[in-house]
Amino acid sequence: MDIADHLSETLKALRQAHGWSLTQAAAQTGVSKAMLGQIERQESSPTVATLWKIATGFNVPFSAFITPAEAVERPVYDAHPGMTAEPLFAFDESLGFDFLVVTLAPGALSESSAHSAGVIEHVVVLRGELQLHINETWLTLYEGQGERFIADKPHSYRNQTAEPVRFYSLIHYPRPG
Repeated sequence: MDIADHLSETLKALRQAHGWSLTQAAAQTGVSKAMLGQIERQESSPTVATLWKIATGFNVPFSAFITPAEAVERPVYDAHPGMTAEPLFAFDESLGFDFLVVTLAPGALSESSAHSAGVIEHVVVLRGELQLHINETWLTLYEGQGERFIADKPHSYRNQTAEPVRFYSLIHYPRPG
């Protein structure tokens, strides 16, 4: 199953499990009904930011959309111009975390919508120089440096250098109840 099939099937399954129409899913996720329909029909590849909105609206981990259950190789999701995200490990429900390796091309900017309440993100730069926008402030992180922040507010990642930046993104979701 390719990534478009997986996105389509995952979105349909989530809507069915919640008993939501496209209109209800759009209201919960902040993603237009038209866009959700296009994803389900495999007519559009959503950006990483759009997938975050959908995952947050359905209260599921981001990796649910990019990691098919039968995946043998790590999938690389690159629907956002200049950004790729690949799960380092499959989502671990007992620990409640996604562990992604993210690469930003030179000049790339990725704006992430707020995640669910209580979500904490850890970012560690592996290679290059990353600018991270949190709490209305831009921070510059260099190779080997990291930052932990509450991710239930919009935040952004930027690469203003001539070389790609690669970093870990560990996203911790609070346990229900």
